[in-house]
Amino acid sequence: MSDHPISQSLEAAGVKFIRVLWCDNANIIRGKAIHIGALSHHCEQGVGISAAQQAIPVMYDTPVAETGLGPVGEVRLIPDWSTLNVLPYAPSHARVMGDMVNDGIPWSFCPRNFLKRMVADASSLGLEVMAAFENEFYLLRPTSDGIGVEPADNTVFASTLAMDSNLKVIDEIALALVAQAMPVEQYYPESGPGQHEISIRYTQAMSAADQQIAFRETVRAIAMRHGLKACFLPKIFADKAGSGCHLHLSLWQDGKNIVPDGSKVGGLSQIAQAFIAGILNHLPALMALTTPCTNSYRRIRPHFWSGAFRCWGIDNREAAVRVPTDPAVKSPTNFEFKTVDASANPYLALGAVIAAGLDGVKGGIDLGDPVAVDPGYLSESERNLRGIDLLPTNLGDAIDRLTRDDILLTALGSDLANAYLAVRKAEWEAMKNMELEDEVKLLLERY
Repeated sequence: MSDHPISQSLEAAGVKFIRVLWCDNANIIRGKAIHIGALSHHCEQGVGISAAQQAIPVMYDTPVAETGLGPVGEVRLIPDWSTLNVLPYAPSHARVMGDMVNDGIPWSFCPRNFLKRMVADASSLGLEVMAAFENEFYLLRPTSDGIGVEPADNTVFASTLAMDSNLKVIDEIALALVAQAMPVEQYYPESGPGQHEISIRYTQAMSAADQQIAFRETVRAIAMRHGLKACFLPKIFADKAGSGCHLHLSLWQDGKNIVPDGSKVGGLSQIAQAFIAGILNHLPALMALTTPCTNSYRRIRPHFWSGAFRCWGIDNREAAVRVPTDPAVKSPTNFEFKTVDASANPYLALGAVIAAGLDGVKGGIDLGDPVAVDPGYLSESERNLRGIDLLPTNLGDAIDRLTRDDILLTALGSDLANAYLAVRKAEWEAMKNMELEDEVKLLLERY
């Protein structure tokens, strides 16, 4: 048995396996587990994975040829021990996030390294990005015939009956999140029957993405313990609310939040305005990374409060970017990017949002005026006059926009961009004509 301090502390806690996780281009969370008895060999060198792991689409475990990745090639998945957590719902296992490394340097196809680079780019401008993913998800149970699934309850938005009906599972989820250093801030049943939202406190961008992986893992595992299935798929039921994963962001300098400035439009500082303008400027292309599933576009519709229009507004839940007011201070302290869901790889989504925002800051892009109405009720000519665009309505259009966005492609790097686009194009071709029922049957276990 190794005398390494990590091994000793894990062994004392009763841990038998350490799961080293990665998240691929299709946003499937995967892992290899190291037995505690072999940790001395793998502590620094991690585990090997095929390079083809970054070529796998959501439909099957077969690489997409157009990625250029196949059976030849091995990379190391190196544990980032700062992310280590014993799993409250599986205490004989621990979890650690992995970085993809090739020949001793970060692998150019690694999503987690992409976010690291974007965080460094922000830092070079004196900025620190703080973030939090705000997840909606459904709790489902088997139908009486055992073939399908149905909502675990039949309640409405913020129903206290839903809170009581799901008390044990929600409480256990909250306890497990807090035990993994994810402070829970709010919980309420969402609009769909069996749909819930749990928000956790913001943190540094890299930690926020790591926590999004841990959040999904925790919710799904604990739901299973209660005979339920938790699903983050954007649209499960045609006639019920979809699930988003709104991204809350704030900008900091020297330990101070620099979003607010009461003297400026919307109470936003000039830097915050430019950052938001950058996001909106690149949004049609960003959607290939933030809403990257064919199923995503069943949710992003006018009047669905999902951010279907390229605009921003103060407390406007139909705008792609909402600036929430805060009664505790004179100006907003953060902004909410709504055109995001949990089918997105959090490292790629957040990294791309940062790249877009920084482009706005560097270029001093003008944000324009806030929109104080539901854009869906404006005529097309009114929207054109105010510069409000209807966003892409399918994944194919978003992919096409990404292929023509030099800023985002350059930020991703050619290897990661090419592999990602190849995977998403394969998914689009395979699923673009699927009916919702078939799409859900395929994706329910994935997200």
